[in-house]
Amino acid sequence: MHKRIAYLPLNTYPEAPPDTAIAAAVGLAAALNCGLQVSLFAVDVPKTASPISGFLINVEGMAQAVEQRSTAECARLQTLIEGTAPKASVASHKVMLGGALEAATAEARTCDLALLPWSADTVSAQDMAQSLVFGAGVPVVLVPATAKAASIDHIAIAWDGSRVAARALRDALALLAESGRVSVVTVQEEKSIGDKSSAGVLAAALERRGFLATAVNVTLGGRTIAAALQETAVSEGAQLLAMGGFGHSRLRDFIVGGATKGVLSDLRLPVLLSH
Repeated sequence: MHKRIAYLPLNTYPEAPPDTAIAAAVGLAAALNCGLQVSLFAVDVPKTASPISGFLINVEGMAQAVEQRSTAECARLQTLIEGTAPKASVASHKVMLGGALEAATAEARTCDLALLPWSADTVSAQDMAQSLVFGAGVPVVLVPATAKAASIDHIAIAWDGSRVAARALRDALALLAESGRVSVVTVQEEKSIGDKSSAGVLAAALERRGFLATAVNVTLGGRTIAAALQETAVSEGAQLLAMGGFGHSRLRDFIVGGATKGVLSDLRLPVLLSH
């Protein structure tokens, strides 16, 4: 019998995600009956000579302090994970400055999905999401601290008929419990591929495949697209919102279209991103 493995990378530099979001991600992995592979990343700051070192600023001492804090945080998080998920596979890595993203992206490719504890205010979480969504090739689920540890019985798909939306749908259906429901959400004012009946077309196709599906056409009503999508997903009772991520990355910027970027700044439920 095959076992689905969820990958949980935790970068401790410049700061780790909140413990509450980490606990929510661990709980979601258990609810999805996933094995959990956790990687903890401590930073190795390069030692560089400075002509003013020792006179005005103790550069080497500052670098050592950063490394010590990062290493101590890894040890603390390992204790946290072992206490909440004793069967998880936990590995600690010490990587050069910036190396956690490349290492985590490579490791994620060997798993079925990645779970990222989410905080819009945590730079390391944003950078990790950016790297995994665009580079790992697996679905990435952003998990807010408010997420409940429960099976996914109802998903909402932000549907525009595009390739990336179809990829997100496929990845989300793999997480849906038996006899689960699908809400196909289309924002009418948003530019889309196909006509306004596309939500109904997809819902009918899902019904033919044995899923319980409903087309939900919404209008903005003065809301942002991000707010409309999330509010609709929550009001429909969905436990997961699936979206296609598209675009390109910049330094500390997560560009996956206006709707998705808006969702990330105010995450109200777990969001699955596929690229």
